[in-house]
Amino acid sequence: MSRGTHPFLVAAEVADALDEGRPVVALESTIISHGLPRPRNLAAAQEFEEILRSAGVVPATIAVLDGVPRIGLDEEGVQRIAGDDMAKASVRDLPILAAKGASGATTVAATAYLAGRAGVRVFATGGLGGVHRGASESFDESADLSSLALSGVTVVSAGVKSVLDIPATLERLETLSVPVVGYRTTDFPSFWLRASGHTLDWQVDDAAEIARVMRGQDELGHGQGIVVANPIPVDEQWDPVEHDRILATAFAAADAAGVTGKAVTPFLLGFIVEASGGKSLEVNLDIARNNVRLAAEIAIAWSALNASADD
Repeated sequence: MSRGTHPFLVAAEVADALDEGRPVVALESTIISHGLPRPRNLAAAQEFEEILRSAGVVPATIAVLDGVPRIGLDEEGVQRIAGDDMAKASVRDLPILAAKGASGATTVAATAYLAGRAGVRVFATGGLGGVHRGASESFDESADLSSLALSGVTVVSAGVKSVLDIPATLERLETLSVPVVGYRTTDFPSFWLRASGHTLDWQVDDAAEIARVMRGQDELGHGQGIVVANPIPVDEQWDPVEHDRILATAFAAADAAGVTGKAVTPFLLGFIVEASGGKSLEVNLDIARNNVRLAAEIAIAWSALNASADD
């Protein structure tokens, strides 16, 4: 199936749900292929989809398989992204993968772009990419931010990882006119922790309110996506003292190893997983589950809002 000017395949289940106005939630594939260890990543991918299905929402896991962007995967496709060695595919990589007939796991940027082109309006991820520390010299900024400025998708995330420059990320989102709302909070979360200490202008208290924000965005013809910052429940967050200690150790290790530029963040994240004894990964999974559940509620509310408008 081809929608718009970009060729991609929409799974029949997803296409039917979109045509009928039923709730759909997009899921990225990079978190499965690169963010979690094997074989646990396959179980996580299946669990995320099952959380949606049990809520009456159609999952649309997105990836590029054999050069073709796919909006919704069958079981074989899910197993491929969990088992095959795949490139991380951002938006800029999509035409290259298509030309080569290659496969790739989509980042937040590529997932948001493809979801938006297919008409999927809600997307659940773990954490957004953002502006990296030292970006004034490295110019290292995630394509997630610019993609959200062009894709009319509501993204549920637990903020951005604390290894990034959170205030610079928020400033960049403001410059790009991407609305950022806190779910039942005005303190922007920092992924593993509920709060970063950086205050948001707006709080939303339920999924129906978020759906109304989406409607307002459409009516204004704004075009940008929306970031819903969803903090991890307090009893599931990483212990703040341990988090701060390991984070400081990770930065010191990067300096001692002479790691610079774009290599810094992967080094830090790998170091943190090892130094935490896997605790950070467990929190990652809790974050993803929490975001998928909220995304399901938003998709249901969005579907209901559109249905009432049609009556």
